[in-house]
Amino acid sequence: MREDKAYIAHHIQESIHSFNELILSLQADQFEDSKHGKWSAGQDLAHLVKTAQIIGYSFILPKWLFKLLSGNSNRASRSAEDLYKRYSESLSKGGKAPAAFVPKKVRFSQRDRLIQQHEAYGNFLIRRLNRIPESNLDRYVMPHPLIGKITLREMFCFTYLHSNHHLKTLKEKLEKQ
Repeated sequence: MREDKAYIAHHIQESIHSFNELILSLQADQFEDSKHGKWSAGQDLAHLVKTAQIIGYSFILPKWLFKLLSGNSNRASRSAEDLYKRYSESLSKGGKAPAAFVPKKVRFSQRDRLIQQHEAYGNFLIRRLNRIPESNLDRYVMPHPLIGKITLREMFCFTYLHSNHHLKTLKEKLEKQ
């Protein structure tokens, strides 16, 4: 299935809302606690904010510069399912977030501001998505630090897949507490 813009926009909003709802349900200690080298819930949130911010800003580049830096695709966009499979494989082989995406310690007092930013960057991404012609979503590629060059459509899909991945892992961490 090739995810269209409406599908992608809906899933970006839904994934951000679901993640933020879980964050809002946490007490301060649940939000800040980090165990066994894993990120705290606050750090997960800060990571998602930073990721959405960087992805969103990359779509501000003029098309000619974007094309020069990233190039054209030589294949069809993968489905969200295939994309997530590649991402999961990379993580299982030891793939980690690059240093620029690794959050510092996050305090509970930062929660509401980070949630607002998460929603704002998600909305910004959706506005950028809606400005790109459908055909260009499969034409251009951009680098992903763990899975290589991916199409713009795949990068937008990655945004909600990534939020859902962190939601799932956060729920698992909370069950162990």
